[in-house]
Amino acid sequence: MERLNNYCMGLLSTALALFLLVTVSSNLLHDTTTNKEGTKTLFSAIPTVSAMQSSSSLSSSASRIVASGKPYILYGTAWKKEETARLVQEAVESGFRFIDTACQPKHYNEAGVGQGWTNAVAALSAKQQLKRSDLYLQTKFTPPQGQDPNNIPYDPSSTIENQVTKSLETSLSNLRTTYLDALLLHGPYNNDKDDTMKVWRTFESFVKNEQVLKLGISNCYDLPTFQYLYETSTIKPSILQNRFYSESNFDVKLRQYCKEKNVTYQSFWTLTANIKALDTTELKQLAFKKGLSPQTLMYAFMMSLDGHVTPLSGTTDKMHMAQDVEVMNRIIEKNEGEEKILKEDEMKCMANILGIPDL
Repeated sequence: MERLNNYCMGLLSTALALFLLVTVSSNLLHDTTTNKEGTKTLFSAIPTVSAMQSSSSLSSSASRIVASGKPYILYGTAWKKEETARLVQEAVESGFRFIDTACQPKHYNEAGVGQGWTNAVAALSAKQQLKRSDLYLQTKFTPPQGQDPNNIPYDPSSTIENQVTKSLETSLSNLRTTYLDALLLHGPYNNDKDDTMKVWRTFESFVKNEQVLKLGISNCYDLPTFQYLYETSTIKPSILQNRFYSESNFDVKLRQYCKEKNVTYQSFWTLTANIKALDTTELKQLAFKKGLSPQTLMYAFMMSLDGHVTPLSGTTDKMHMAQDVEVMNRIIEKNEGEEKILKEDEMKCMANILGIPDL
């Protein structure tokens, strides 16, 4: 720990003068954007060289990136309401190819996602021929307890199997697609493994019918619960999506289990829950050294973790979209043997700043 603190302090002293010069002379303030959970988060207003470059150079389609096992960033669409279609279109035009949503009108406008990605494909058609298979569409089945009782997209009095089936039908229609790249259970049923497994068995039938390619679960912070699902299921979960924060000890044990089982760990609240760390001088200095904003440095850190983490970005700002895609491209397009964005000492320094007990 002492060595890491010394390293961080050394990083601070070497870059401080240049950082202060740019910050003072620019006289720029932080601005805000709304993340996946609709919460205001701070973003550095100092543009980097990479952020100002075009973000449309993403060379790989979503399907090829997934097949390669490389990390990526999902565009999160919660809380965007009537702005969803416009923002999803901007995200795809900026280079995002992975989109997360849910069949939960309380927090998501799923139909807006469908309109947004199809509008983007049409808008880009003159210079880039995008196909549905170039995109990754991921949605969720939300049980009745997570829905607005006045706006549930299925009959809550019907069987769980019928609820899940109707939710899928609605999602396919909303998203203007014949299949989903991934379908997640929005959260396990409280103290009822049987109901959770009823959902999962229905999910499995969708995979067999080629309506869904991958299955997963969100908001599952208990390792035994996730282990039970993994061990009991016929078609194993490929995705675990959780809030990334100190209250869950950053899911250290769950992430290790995911790595062992080749399960993709997706993080939301990645920025919002760690806003104090993002505002530290040490993290800002490391970001400046790397030519990144504190927020894109955080994403680079997540994607560089052993086993990789797939963060969600819910930015509503086009420049931040470009920055997010740029850092994702830097990691995706890095050739074997090339220097990583973050060295081992820098990864440990980031973990120390965030308070992560074990990488």
